[in-house]
Amino acid sequence: MGALLDDGVAAKLQVGDKLGVTEDDAACAEHWRERVREMPLISTDELTTSVLLRRAHLVLAFLQQFYVQSLPPHVSPIIIPRSIAIPILRVSQNLGLPPILTYSDTVLYNWHVDPTRGGPTDTENEGLPTPQNVRTHTMFTNTVDEEEFYLCSARIELRGVEALELMRMTMDETFVGDSIAIRRISEYLKRMMSVIDDLRILLLDVKKLCQPDVYYNEVRPWFRGQDTDKGNRRWVFEGVDEDPSLEQPTELSGPSAAKASATSRLPSFMNRMQIYMPKNHRTFLNHLDANPRPLRTFVLASQDEEMKEAYNRAVMALKEFRDAHMIITALYVIGPARRAARAAMEQLKAVNVDSNVGLVGGAKKDEAKDDTLRGTGGTDLVKFLKDTRTRTTEAVIKQ
Repeated sequence: MGALLDDGVAAKLQVGDKLGVTEDDAACAEHWRERVREMPLISTDELTTSVLLRRAHLVLAFLQQFYVQSLPPHVSPIIIPRSIAIPILRVSQNLGLPPILTYSDTVLYNWHVDPTRGGPTDTENEGLPTPQNVRTHTMFTNTVDEEEFYLCSARIELRGVEALELMRMTMDETFVGDSIAIRRISEYLKRMMSVIDDLRILLLDVKKLCQPDVYYNEVRPWFRGQDTDKGNRRWVFEGVDEDPSLEQPTELSGPSAAKASATSRLPSFMNRMQIYMPKNHRTFLNHLDANPRPLRTFVLASQDEEMKEAYNRAVMALKEFRDAHMIITALYVIGPARRAARAAMEQLKAVNVDSNVGLVGGAKKDEAKDDTLRGTGGTDLVKFLKDTRTRTTEAVIKQ
């Protein structure tokens, strides 16, 4: 499997509905897909550890995305060949994940430590991952833009470990609730504000090496799931009837940072995204739901001005993080989407085709319109981000 994935990357496979796909591109992709279809069915019985299962899911999911997204746009339905379908369904079943590329595959379990990039120098922590020394292992395009896109999230995950620890300590102190606990929570909130500010800086740092149009046109299309397919094509997993324990999957959204375990008590979209998280992350969020200790309620009840000020500053730091997220979304998705739509319309005019005739790469007139922008997880992107920012702002305690 790994060799076939490496070959797909080396062949520089192109997305099937990309504007300007040549006959040579299409032939190269079909030759690679033929090799996938002919690949013998592998056994997953020896994948007995979580590490092996995670790696298998990553490799199979990347193979599957290469196969699906390199198909010509007229192919419908999309048949996932049994050489991929059966093992990814079995591995996913063991991991409790959907059989599709997830945030876990692209970010959480897709890095290694590069000792030449710096890191802890003390013997005890030497070799541990830091935001400075992690590198991406597996990619579709092997471009620095793709790597930086993944690493942006990985660095945020690493820096965010302190935020999770501060959350845990704060929840413990709210249970105690005395004057000492109030002073400690105030200090934790001040530290939290600093951590969130660091996360905002890490998010904006993606601009240094990841070019928006390269990301949008060359990288992002590989992430699409069934619910963001331009032709609304159904994915059919071949060979499911060979194993009574398997069934056709229903959750097939592409990878999204919404699948990170960052918050709880979320709207329906975010609740659905929990399905795509590793099981231990879902357990963490379920624990928070089952044992709620609302910090805002505690701060209000305490009537402590120092803690209230620290709380509001932390909330506003989170609001500024949301603002930065919207800036990145405008730069990396909204702007490139509009430019791509204009380019598609210009090509339509240039070749003078009618509205029902496809272009090279499968573009059609209705696909060139600037419709509602969807995130890789399938949500209305702008509305989702605005709603999230609004909920954050509403958490501020009025003076």
